Amino acid sequence: MIKVGVLGARGRMGSLVCETVQAAEDLELAARIDVGDPLDPLSGCDVVVDFTVPGVVLDNLRWCVGHGLDVVIGTSGFDAARLAEVTELLRSASQAGGQADRGASRVLVAPNFSVGAVLMMRFAEQAARFFDSAEIIELHHAAKVDAPSGTASRTAAMIAAARAGAGSGPMPDATSTQLPGARGAEVAGVHVHSVRLAGLVAHQEVLLGGHGETLTIRHDSLDRASFMPGVLLAARNVGSLSPGLTVGLENLLGLG
Repeated sequence: MIKVGVLGARGRMGSLVCETVQAAEDLELAARIDVGDPLDPLSGCDVVVDFTVPGVVLDNLRWCVGHGLDVVIGTSGFDAARLAEVTELLRSASQAGGQADRGASRVLVAPNFSVGAVLMMRFAEQAARFFDSAEIIELHHAAKVDAPSGTASRTAAMIAAARAGAGSGPMPDATSTQLPGARGAEVAGVHVHSVRLAGLVAHQEVLLGGHGETLTIRHDSLDRASFMPGVLLAARNVGSLSPGLTVGLENLLGLG
């Protein structure tokens, strides 16, 4: 039986994670933690799942790593700079030897837990080297606090890496005058446009264009339940990863 602790347990995603873990025969919900709660109950867990907010997730992670816990992070906001912070945090903890009782932590940062979204990102990465242009439109519910989404930022980085590996040149764009924000944000040189609208859950389109053709890759999460199979997969298998930082659920899907 794998003992699971949930950070952000009273939030929209955290509460659903708690329900899903409780319903799984091979998992035990060992700790529910939210704002203002002490973290000590997490010390008896095998894995901690974090669905909090960008402002507190690193403090949570620091505590968990200091106690040698494996962590699955679904909280947004992990750009390249923040991932570098996590890597340094894990390196420092390993050098300090504070994890001796339980061994070094495994930290999985998942920009998206939907299997369909992971495949969408991978398909976009594979297609990017064949097209002159690529842009991303991500659409989320109005209560989302960060923009662009972690999924969009991760997709942009994957597209940029694929284009660089293929020796692709700059994307064509003759824009010379624009209102601020009209072309969206640039992530790794890829334009990302964020929509926040009541009634949406989580959606993303990757638009690719070439000579006389376009390709659109779209994924829609219509219910937060779409993320739960990925959360369960991560909780059950994070312990199989190498100690340190792993980014992306694809590493547990045979796509890494």
